[in-house]
Amino acid sequence: MNTPRSRRPALARPDGTPLRVLVVDDDPDLAEVLSGALRYEGWQVRTAGDGAAAVTEARDLMPDAVVLDVMLPDTDGFAVLHSLHEVKPDVCVLFLTARDAVEDRIAGITAGGDDYVTKPFSLEEVVARLRGLLRRAGMARQLEEGPRLTVGDLVMDEEAREVTRAGELIELSPTEFELLRFLMRNPRRVLSKAQILDRVWSYDFGGQAHVVELYISYLRKKVDAGREPMIHTVRGAGYVLKPVAR
Repeated sequence: MNTPRSRRPALARPDGTPLRVLVVDDDPDLAEVLSGALRYEGWQVRTAGDGAAAVTEARDLMPDAVVLDVMLPDTDGFAVLHSLHEVKPDVCVLFLTARDAVEDRIAGITAGGDDYVTKPFSLEEVVARLRGLLRRAGMARQLEEGPRLTVGDLVMDEEAREVTRAGELIELSPTEFELLRFLMRNPRRVLSKAQILDRVWSYDFGGQAHVVELYISYLRKKVDAGREPMIHTVRGAGYVLKPVAR
């Protein structure tokens, strides 16, 4: 699977709030990779590992879209889809499965699914399919202005590539900017060095932890210098960006 790297025009719900997506797959590693790609779009994402958990999460999240594996440990995706439509009739559903027979595709669409992607797949394709589904369903709009990320008093204008904290401009290198963007797209979420390497440097974790440590130290000197820190180390787990408590 290839991780999407290029930045597309940001999509949001009609009211401007982040799109909500539920990823349902019993493979936790796959669910995590998918979730990371969707969070990188600025969307709110939750995961579930079986059909029962999917329905529970859907009732709480009220998702705009669901990425749904057909083969689940407690039921199949078609049965889950029926329950999801009872929770939210207009939810967009993208089936995810290893099956590639024509009859399976027909079954998915007949059951009420909106689209169908077979494994192995590219993350770029999944994201593109979801964006298309959401726009066609009228559940998403393109942000007219350059997307802005805000965590506490830290603000990033992604289009202008400008960062300010408490109104003060912070000069960042391209790599520092990408690292901070990844942290700001995942506020309060602990990100491992492996996740950061894969998303910011585009290669797998393999003895390069010092690169992440080095650039985190650079960011701290610029973002947290003379201020209450926002970038925190979680020993043995990774790093997290949190707004300063008021």
